[in-house]
Order: sequence, then C-alpha cells, then structure tokens
Amino acid sequence: MHKKLLTSHQIKPIRIGALTLENPVILAPMSGVTDLPFRRLVKKFGAGMVVSEMIASQAMIRECRKTMQMATRAPDEGLMAVQIAGCEPDVMGEAAKLNEDRGADIIDINFGCPVRKVVNGHAGSALMRDEIHAARILEATVKAVKVPVTLKMRLGWNHENKNAPRLAKIAEECGIQMVTVHGRTRCQMYEGQADWSALRAVRDAMKLPLIVNGDICDMNDAEQALEESGADGIMIGRGAYGRPWLLQQAIDYLRNGVTTASPTLDRQYTTLLEHFDAMLTHYGSHAGLRIARKHIGWYSKGLTRSSEFRAAVNATDDAEKARELIHHFYASLPEQVA
Repeated sequence: MHKKLLTSHQIKPIRIGALTLENPVILAPMSGVTDLPFRRLVKKFGAGMVVSEMIASQAMIRECRKTMQMATRAPDEGLMAVQIAGCEPDVMGEAAKLNEDRGADIIDINFGCPVRKVVNGHAGSALMRDEIHAARILEATVKAVKVPVTLKMRLGWNHENKNAPRLAKIAEECGIQMVTVHGRTRCQMYEGQADWSALRAVRDAMKLPLIVNGDICDMNDAEQALEESGADGIMIGRGAYGRPWLLQQAIDYLRNGVTTASPTLDRQYTTLLEHFDAMLTHYGSHAGLRIARKHIGWYSKGLTRSSEFRAAVNATDDAEKARELIHHFYASLPEQVA
C-alpha cells in the first residue's frame, strides 16, 4: 500500500439521529444482490453500514417467507438499515415498525427505484412526482418507529423536474435523519453518467447528512464524487460487484489517504468459496447455486479464460460440480492458489 495526500474531501463521522456512523461509506441496497450472505461478507471486509435489498411494504406486512428472509439480519452485520418501498403511508409505517422489531438499526425509504413494475405501483421514484403524498409517507414512517429513518432518492423524475432539493427539505421537516441521492433522474434509469455536481443544490437545501451515490467504482470516483457533490459520505452499489473489499479500500483512502491493494488471487479464491457456501446455506443448494452464478461471474471478470469458466458454471445444476470448477479455474491462474 502507499499513501496519497488528498487534495479535497476527507470523510468524518456523521450522526444519524442518535446513531454515529464512524465511516460514512455505505453499501447500497440492490435487489437480488445485497442479501444476507453478501452484506455479511462486505461488513467482514469493512464497511460503515450495509443496507438490505428493497423490501415491498405490503409483502412485509403479509409476512411473506421470501420477504422476511430478505429482512433478516445477522448479529455480526454491525450498523444495518432495512430499505422499504410502498405508496400507502399507513402500510409503510407498519412495515417500518415490523423491521424495527426485527432488529433494524435504521429504516430507509425508497424514493429512487426506477424499475417499471415499482413505478407503475406508484412507489419508488414515482413518488418524486407527488411531493404532498411523499411527505405523508415520510411523516407516517417517522412516527411509526423510534429508530432513525433515512431517505434514498434520485435527482428527480426527468431532466425538466429535478426536485431533489425540495424533497430533501421536505424530508428534513418530516423528521428524516439522512438523505442519499443517486445522481441520475428516473428517466435516465442507469444510462449515461451520474451527475454528482447536481447534488450541490441538495446540499444547500438542507442541513441533514448527505450521501452521494451512482457510478462510484474506484478511489478516484469516490474522491471526485465527494468533491463535486459536497456530500458527507458515499454509497457504493454496482462497483462492489465481485469486490466486497471495495468499501474498506474507500474508507482507507478517504480517511487516511491510504491506497490499499486488492486481495491476492488466493484471497479472492477463498472469499468466493466463503460467499458461495454462505449462499448455499442461506437459500439451499439449488436456489443458492442459481443466485451464486452472477456473483461467480463478477468475481472472475477480467481474469484469464473467465468467459469459458462462467459458461461452464452456468451450464451445471450441481453445486459440488460448480465448486470443483471454481477450484480448477483459480488453480490454473498464473498466481497459484494454495
């Protein structure tokens, strides 16, 4: 590792209600990705906070088995938030209370999901088009729980309606304790580049802690996102695919100016196996392998003969066969595994 003198922003602890987030580098909520096995692994490497997959409030109240599994936390996760989505204030409040009772440290409200089926249900980023109704949801959720409530949103619905600053101010007045903004509008989906500088208007509109999200994939991105946005911390999503160690690298860089090397291939191999076994345990052998395939692809991306390796893993329905393929692939790489 080596040190670099930062010329811009260094992260500092922030307050979220009565809680202190020592290192505001947060794992983003990602459907189908930030399940319990992945959150635990990211936290083990080091992260200020992890957030669950987005959970539909209606499903939470119905106590759907799959939904309850998504909201389950482990004692070693440290500071952990559960993100909920919905369009009915009373239902959102009830779902928040259920998650508080199940051990969530923080309830995060989703006003940012751009996916069509969520938006068509008048949830996610669709709520940015109705500030009055959005305020009702914020108020109901805050009143329902004693733990802090935070908000994640986008810049706005489209380029002509970037109302994140107004909604941030409304959120502050409703009792929200932290705001995260993804630097795109809903209509952009995940296309183009996140506009970190657009968060400056959000920063100026409120006094709450502000977290910048979107396209943060390396240390330069982390530093630049903080500098352009004026945010207090960063949220990393897709950049952590296959790199659960990335958040700790960002913490080291932003706090101390230290650029920490990525794990050796040997450590990456043992990390992948640990993650693989955790998914099999959490979901069962068949479902666990199916979910693990994408993670195996992310871990191996860019390595020699990785495309053939991924094709072989995707072609098998046998978890033990997949484990053998993982071992032989990493054993064949220039840096041999133990």
